[in-house]
Amino acid sequence: MMGLTMCEGKFVGRDEIALVPTPAATASWKPVPHSEVIDAVTDVVKAHNWQILDEQYGLARDGQRMFGFMRINKTHSPEWSRCIGIRNSHDQSIAVGLAAGLCVKVCSNLMLGGSMVLKRRHTSRIELNGLVLEAVEELETEFLTLETVAEDLKCLYVREDAARIAIVKAAEAGAVNSSDILPIFREFKAPQHEEFAEPTRWSLLNAFTENAKKYSPARADQCYRGLTRLFGLDGQPPTLWK
Repeated sequence: MMGLTMCEGKFVGRDEIALVPTPAATASWKPVPHSEVIDAVTDVVKAHNWQILDEQYGLARDGQRMFGFMRINKTHSPEWSRCIGIRNSHDQSIAVGLAAGLCVKVCSNLMLGGSMVLKRRHTSRIELNGLVLEAVEELETEFLTLETVAEDLKCLYVREDAARIAIVKAAEAGAVNSSDILPIFREFKAPQHEEFAEPTRWSLLNAFTENAKKYSPARADQCYRGLTRLFGLDGQPPTLWK
């Protein structure tokens, strides 16, 4: 559950985005060209010696709104990638926004989700560079935490009765729908992917995320934020096992 979804508008490349005119600034509003937002993110990514593995961009409202997604080079684990979501507007509807995390969702319906989200209004290019640098530096710290927690989850086994209780708790917390309790438990017992065959907390988390693939972007974002807290992916003690 990551990437760019265009509920309106269309997918485009960097060349087409560069052709979008930027409105004149006013005393209280300083629009940033869409291309400058993308270039600022690209510059910081390259400065960290990272590589952009793939990227997606889209324009909506006749080019007034731009949305983007970058998947950057993987960590030592083959199971996740570092992702950055981007959005910008020329019609004052939304602020310049960046999202970062293991799973980032960007949608033209204005949904911007990730483990960490930063937004700024009336941003100059100089301020934008600082915003991007802040996002990437926080991303680096976040990933170190996520990698440590993920490795711990793989070593902690879960009995079936404990898994049942945990799934019900997640539904009570609003991370998943109550109607999904049984499908999640079935995925935990018989996972679609062989690498999750061991009944660990990591496999249980995968059962939740497999189920979340059917959710709308907004509901999936709510789910992932809830799971982050429940499983302690934010580095704090998990609440699912109390």
